[in-house]
This record gives sequence, C-alpha cells and structure tokens, in this order.
Amino acid sequence: MKNTVKRVLLLLIVMFTFSSCEIIGDIFKAGMSVGIFLVIAVIVFIIFIISKIGGKK
Repeated sequence: MKNTVKRVLLLLIVMFTFSSCEIIGDIFKAGMSVGIFLVIAVIVFIIFIISKIGGKK
C-alpha cells in the first residue's frame, strides 16, 4: 500500500512540474528519432542483401 501511495505522489509531482506540451513534444522528438534510425537501418539491410545476392555471379 505504501508503495502505491509513493507512486501516486511521484506521478502528481511530475504532472505538476512538467508542462504537458513539453512532455508530448519530447515524446514526438524521441519517436521521430527512433523512426529515422529504423528507416536507415532497413535501407542499409536491403542494400546489404542486394549486394550479397548480386555478388554471387
């Protein structure tokens, strides 16, 4: 029970100290960075596979 009360108090403190717009903005920035990284990783993987297939002539 005490652990739950501590979590609720911590959540309330975080909610009052941070602006909701700032938190949403940070989440979108992190999501965009991860998305760009994944797209680049997939493109590199596809190029790697194509080069391996094309190199076996």
